[in-house]
Amino acid sequence: MSEKRLRTVGLLGGGIIGGGWAARFALNGVDVRLYGPSASAVERVKKMLANARRAYRRLTQVPLPPEGSLTVVESIADAVQGVELVQESAPERLDLKQQLLAVASRAASADTLICSSTSGLRPSLLAIGIDHPERLLVAHPFNPVYLLPLVELCAGQSTAPETLARASEVYRAVGMHPLVVRKEVDGFIANRLQEAMWREALWLVHDDVASVQEIDDAIRYSFGLRRAVIGPFIIGGGAAMRQSIEKWEPELRSPWTKYTDMPEHSEAFIDKLAEQSDARDDNLTSPELEQKRDDCLVAVLQGLSAQSYGAGETLARWEQGLLDRVCTAQAKTR
Repeated sequence: MSEKRLRTVGLLGGGIIGGGWAARFALNGVDVRLYGPSASAVERVKKMLANARRAYRRLTQVPLPPEGSLTVVESIADAVQGVELVQESAPERLDLKQQLLAVASRAASADTLICSSTSGLRPSLLAIGIDHPERLLVAHPFNPVYLLPLVELCAGQSTAPETLARASEVYRAVGMHPLVVRKEVDGFIANRLQEAMWREALWLVHDDVASVQEIDDAIRYSFGLRRAVIGPFIIGGGAAMRQSIEKWEPELRSPWTKYTDMPEHSEAFIDKLAEQSDARDDNLTSPELEQKRDDCLVAVLQGLSAQSYGAGETLARWEQGLLDRVCTAQAKTR
């Protein structure tokens, strides 16, 4: 499938996710029209752009396209008129998202893609009250949006198949890995997996089995590294899968985890989490942690790119696309 390069996007919301989208699009040469941020949010988006520029300088030696512009606008209509894609990243409230998307759908042209960054709301609920619901879908990214390549695409009951195809093209063109969710489901795929682990982590702290740092260390020094390369089902084919299931079936049925139960978020439990977090031996300020996170993600992505595997394959494909753009531009000047 060919990649469709965007010229302009309209972003609704300037929080962590909206700012990450602004950086992802702008650094790929896409003009950004941003609606909804407060004065503090505008500064946050600018800081996120600076972080993304810093990360991209380390991530790739391939020349980036001329940076897209960032324009803060005063209305939803100003954000969505004349754009090819609308990306909504408002707080996770159904009523707020429905209102924003409905207004955007009436102001945007009928063929504009309208996507929500929701972490778990079903697109059919988001589509209530909008014009042309066939062009609406969920496009759920991961923080930091400018570095992590996965975007989960989930269609609603009214979403047209060609909408998913178009969305896949445009996200792939800005260096992402679009993953189409087969069925409309709360939380999609990755967040359902994350929440299961998060619930179990909370129980381990609640029951004084481990501290917050010990749990983090258990993940980042073991299967967290492995998961950058292989998922839980990459084990060597059907015969190996059958053998693995037969081997681990007794453990899978044993009460090792709390499954979907959650510990009560009492003040005492929250105090425990906060106190243990303060007592960590690797505490960094938020800006320091963001830069350390980005630097480590860059290193992992580059390592995977050298093997052309997993998320590294997405990075290599994005770099090749950037090189192709440079070659095309040079050819036009000859």
